[in-house]
Amino acid sequence: MRGMGNMQNMMKQMQKMQKKMAQAQEELGEKRIEGSAGGGMVTVIVTGHKEIVDVQIKQEVVDPDDVEMLQDLVLAATNDALKKAEELTNSTMGQFTKGMNLPGMF
Repeated sequence: MRGMGNMQNMMKQMQKMQKKMAQAQEELGEKRIEGSAGGGMVTVIVTGHKEIVDVQIKQEVVDPDDVEMLQDLVLAATNDALKKAEELTNSTMGQFTKGMNLPGMF
């Protein structure tokens, strides 16, 4: 009946890992990642959960005759922030899937 002990041990390990993963997920939500465009003219701040929490636009980039440029800068800054948030998520959560072949985890 040695197999049962191993199974229980494995279950305990999995539960510990799930707790650590949940904690890491929570910490990601508290992180603030900044993306910017136009040399800092537009800054977008997102959480590690990819929620936009702040958009800052420098006054000198606001040109009523060129709204398209401002839209492009906001878009670029947002994508920059989201890309950085994605990288942070992958590196943070990736530590849990290393060495484990669990398809479909992330």
